[in-house]
Amino acid sequence: MRIDLNGDVGESFGVYQIGHDAALMPALTSASVACGFHAGDPGVMRETVALARANGVAVGAHPGFPDLVGFGRRELKATPREVEDFVVYQIGALAAVAAAHGVRLQHVKAHGALYNMAAREPALADAIARAAASVDRSLILFGLPGSQLIAAGQRAGLRTSREAFADRAYLRDGSLVPRTQAGAMVEDADAVVGRVVSIVCDRAVTAIDGSRIDLDVDTVCVHGDTPDAAALASRIRQALTAAGVAIAAVGAPTHARNRTDPRK
Repeated sequence: MRIDLNGDVGESFGVYQIGHDAALMPALTSASVACGFHAGDPGVMRETVALARANGVAVGAHPGFPDLVGFGRRELKATPREVEDFVVYQIGALAAVAAAHGVRLQHVKAHGALYNMAAREPALADAIARAAASVDRSLILFGLPGSQLIAAGQRAGLRTSREAFADRAYLRDGSLVPRTQAGAMVEDADAVVGRVVSIVCDRAVTAIDGSRIDLDVDTVCVHGDTPDAAALASRIRQALTAAGVAIAAVGAPTHARNRTDPRK
């Protein structure tokens, strides 16, 4: 059994410091780097890619809505063509920064509202998949299991990776509880660690209404802006390892254990 641990990172910009990337990175196998629209800037992108490379962590693009004020967590009206264009733009920007460090992008993971909207709207999901495929057909598209993002990636001929969230609550249908609702975040660290082990080993999670739902995943996300994210990710990794789970990036060869070199 094997799982990828990914983190949303590189979300500082200008004078604003968000997250604790340096402390979090050693616990990860994949890093989804903000590309400047919802967060991040050229300098932060450069520093984050360099940090990932130094820790042997695979790098992916984390494109979002052009919404610094809302941190990309507000649903904006955009046509599929607009979404495709700004996702291409963001992937291309990070790909160039990564290339300057001798790193090739592994994956694409939409951020926040864009991710959740595309999970349920085929036209937006197809726009993101087309954008990824047009830049590099080897990119892996992340999405919720059974979501429109996974279906769109498959239609576009991309490899896909089904994602779970360590600290987010789920609805009965397998979607995430909106952040505007009470109980959307799982704040108790012990509960987070236990549910991640259950998701990975038992392929199931308990939804917010108490129902048990199947959740077959390839990667688990720890948000970089979660309080004590580094300690939480380290605990998750230790618990999974103790349960006999191999930790490796989704793009690593099947025999890889615990770390992948993103430069290959």
